[in-house]
Amino acid sequence: MHLLHDHTAPAADPTDFDTFLKIDIRVGTVVAAEPFEKARKPAYILQIDFGQTIGRKKSSAQIVANYACEELVGRQVAAVVNFPPRQIGPIKSEVLTLGFADEAGEVTLFAPDKSVPNGSRLF
Repeated sequence: MHLLHDHTAPAADPTDFDTFLKIDIRVGTVVAAEPFEKARKPAYILQIDFGQTIGRKKSSAQIVANYACEELVGRQVAAVVNFPPRQIGPIKSEVLTLGFADEAGEVTLFAPDKSVPNGSRLF
């Protein structure tokens, strides 16, 4: 789920707005969450509903330190929906669920502070 765990990482190189617009970040609601038993690092398999346009997508998320499966269902999350699917063990992760590192370097999910329609795009 995450590429860097370090909250002290340096800022990325400058980019432009057109490059930012190529990354499609949408909000979806977690409709199912289960332990990813075959993952090398503790993780969950999430089923996320991104609404009619994007549909339901699967994501492998290394978020077990801060979340239990049962508290994830019904929660809105943000994810990149236009990366190619990535094979992670026996599953294909179709979206990259987004989060930030907490003080311990564990992932805290990124989500809107108010409910928004599934499929809403970040801008």
